[in-house]
Amino acid sequence: MPEGPDPRLLDVVAEHRWGVLATVKRDGRPQLSNVGYSWDDGLVRVSVTADRAKTRNLLRDPRVGLHVTSRDFWTWVVVEGTADLTPVAADPRDDTVEELITYYRGTAGEHPDWDYYRRAMVAERRLVVRFRPEHAYGQPPRG
Repeated sequence: MPEGPDPRLLDVVAEHRWGVLATVKRDGRPQLSNVGYSWDDGLVRVSVTADRAKTRNLLRDPRVGLHVTSRDFWTWVVVEGTADLTPVAADPRDDTVEELITYYRGTAGEHPDWDYYRRAMVAERRLVVRFRPEHAYGQPPRG
C-alpha cells in the first residue's frame, strides 16, 4: 500500500495556483477563502495577513484544507494537512519576507520591484501559511 497521498491528486495541486482554503471557525464550521498558493516540492504556501479570520482560525486550530479544481471543473482535489505559520513580516529583510518572495515566485514569477514588494509585505503585516498534504481526495484526471 503506498504511503502518503495519491501522486495523481498531488499533480493536480502542483499544476494550479488558485484554490479555496478551508479553516475551522471557533464554532466548528468551515471558513472558506479563495486564495492563491504556491507548490514547492510538496509544500503548499499561502500568503495571508495577520488580522484575517483564516489566520486567527489557524492559530487556534492548525487543521487546514485546500480545494483545487481544473478549468473544466470535473477534476478536483482536496489536500488536508496541519498548518505552520511564519511570524508576521516585521522588517523588509527578515525570514518571513524571504519566504513571501518564495511564495510570490511560485505563483507569479519575478516581481518588477522587489524593494517595493518587501516594504509592502511589512506594511500589510503578511505571513505565510505552509503545510504538507497529509491526506488527499478528489477526482483525478481521467486516462
